[in-house]
Amino acid sequence: MKRLSSSVRSAAGSATAPRWPCASRESLTSSSSKTWATRASELLLTHNPVHTKVPVLLHGDRSVAESLVIIEYVDEAFDGPPLLPADPYDRATARFWAQFIDQKFARPFWVSFWSTDGESRQGFMTEARQNLLLLEAQLQGKRFFGGDSIGLVDIAASSLAHWLGVFEEINGVTLLTDEEYPALCRWAKRYVADETVMQCLPKRDELVAVFSACKEMFQAMATSQK
Repeated sequence: MKRLSSSVRSAAGSATAPRWPCASRESLTSSSSKTWATRASELLLTHNPVHTKVPVLLHGDRSVAESLVIIEYVDEAFDGPPLLPADPYDRATARFWAQFIDQKFARPFWVSFWSTDGESRQGFMTEARQNLLLLEAQLQGKRFFGGDSIGLVDIAASSLAHWLGVFEEINGVTLLTDEEYPALCRWAKRYVADETVMQCLPKRDELVAVFSACKEMFQAMATSQK
């Protein structure tokens, strides 16, 4: 885990340190109808012309795109505690659940908070809760998804630990409760309390400010999802 925090903290340090090209704060808070590609920075378009979106990791003259791919690259390229298990089956299982979060969980989770279409939103909320139950089951008897230490799946699920409360506050929607998902709630508290993780997390009030400013844009994006 330290390898990840070190690479993020050193982003502005030297030409060889990993860097994160991203849109400006102005573009993030813009309510313009322009496409993401026209608002994205030139640096981003140069290094991720396929998806034209963040995150992209720049490491020297190399660029690595997509969250889970970046995490595995950092895991292999830098020294530190491993983020994936040594056992091939356990490693495959971790990748499966990380992909589940990225590909199946993320969309209904997002739309549940931001959609203004009541009927559609309720359907996505139901799907999100079902997915939460699957993740809840993966934590039974474990401190983290990775076992006793933070691993790939924990990082993939980090939105449930830090960003979730921000989304709930802004939209007046409660998705995760101690009564329904006790293991997930305990995991979330352990995750954000981890000393290394704390160094990487953005401040909550900053997240509230940014997502509040982007609320109308996110609502329009989510409501268009069917």
